[in-house]
Amino acid sequence: MGLGNTFKKFPRTFWVANTMELFERWAWYGMFILLALYLTGSKDTGALGFSQTQKGILMGTVVGILYFLPMITGAIADRYGYKKILLISYTILSTGYLLMGFVQTYTSMFLVFLYVALGAGLFKPVITATIAKTTNDKTASVGFGIFYSIVNIGAFIGPVFASQFREISWKFPFIIASLAIAVNFILVIFFYKEPERKPDTTPLGKSLLKIVQNLWIAISDIKFLIFLILIIGFWTMYNQLFFTLPVFIEQWVHSAAMYEKIHDFWPWLARVMGTGDRHINPEMIVNIDALYIVIFQVLISSLIQKYKPINTIISGFLISSIGIGLWFVTQNGFYLFITIFVFAVGEMSSSPRIMEYIGKIAPKDKVALYMGAYYLPFAGGNFFAGLISGGVYEKVSGKLYLLKEEASKRGLKLPEISEEFSKNDYFAMAAEKMNMTQLQLTDYLWTTYQPYNFWIIVSGIGLGTTLLMFLYDRVFLTRD
Repeated sequence: MGLGNTFKKFPRTFWVANTMELFERWAWYGMFILLALYLTGSKDTGALGFSQTQKGILMGTVVGILYFLPMITGAIADRYGYKKILLISYTILSTGYLLMGFVQTYTSMFLVFLYVALGAGLFKPVITATIAKTTNDKTASVGFGIFYSIVNIGAFIGPVFASQFREISWKFPFIIASLAIAVNFILVIFFYKEPERKPDTTPLGKSLLKIVQNLWIAISDIKFLIFLILIIGFWTMYNQLFFTLPVFIEQWVHSAAMYEKIHDFWPWLARVMGTGDRHINPEMIVNIDALYIVIFQVLISSLIQKYKPINTIISGFLISSIGIGLWFVTQNGFYLFITIFVFAVGEMSSSPRIMEYIGKIAPKDKVALYMGAYYLPFAGGNFFAGLISGGVYEKVSGKLYLLKEEASKRGLKLPEISEEFSKNDYFAMAAEKMNMTQLQLTDYLWTTYQPYNFWIIVSGIGLGTTLLMFLYDRVFLTRD
């Protein structure tokens, strides 16, 4: 059966679901890739000025909860219908994204982001179930391949638009995210047809209790539980791409030289990637990862399909760990294009095969139970990524924290950061008192405090996970 004939076998709802996924990912990643910068940026730029620790706790806790929710919300969707849940989800997401651009306090941002997580948690199981129910044994492989590609296309497009508009105001990326979700209202009301499903008449309380019981049955398998725990290490490392990398680039990478070289080669690209003051936006560098996946995922998948999932998972973990360890050997931003590619190759080799592996190790009569635990490592990985991106990053690599240490050593008298005295004011006054330019100050702190050591810690988590996964393969799987 040719690919063209396969495409024709997908019903309209399949394509509608993929289109809705595109806009949902556009909205999410357009917001999420900027969130760490927005939360910690200086208030005089329109950002919120939170500490790195506050940022880590907020992002890690809320996104961790988001990935736990689908195990519960899937049962709610089966009971009340996919279309109704999608409408509720889009209402929450569109209003939530809009509110995120206007709230100012830490507590209000935490609550609004949690509200957005609820909307995303309702959306996820419905859209994947729709893809599953609109494919069959012959079309499932191609169907989920299309779906995965759509996810990454949305993940790439969203940050490009958000980066352009945040130059006008920090509120615009959140407004754009809200508008992207609004498109989905049109799609779900006029074009989405509820897939055939058997209505769940079981009382909701009993359905949720059954989910907990099924989850307990799955994780009672010690071999499977150990696998899930080990995967948390990979996601803890991986999520630094969003939690930490944009902030680190903004604080430490010399992107002005990048802008000039790109501008000499291709002025339009420099304008798309850059800022009004001729720097490269951090999120545009980070977004290279999504572009690599869009371009190379099919090729990587075809190269590794003949190998056992566990072998490519271990190899992928190792490659990604090496990529992260090499991220900041220098402050030259062009070097990141290469090391992010190394990281992405590892991601493309391991991430798509984790679910495949779970399906293979599950007993034939318990595959659905084991798949239900798929999101647990995502939840744990995001939570621990937040902790590391918060307190650990602040003390090892936080530019403001290190500058305050240096100012204390030198006995410099500087005002405390407040509504009237921003982070940028602090940097400017410190540089002036130390008789340095901002560039010289950054280089001095880089040399003196070696903030790049943070990535050695993150790489160590990945390498440790790789070693433990290798031992897991040798001890549990070889024995079996």
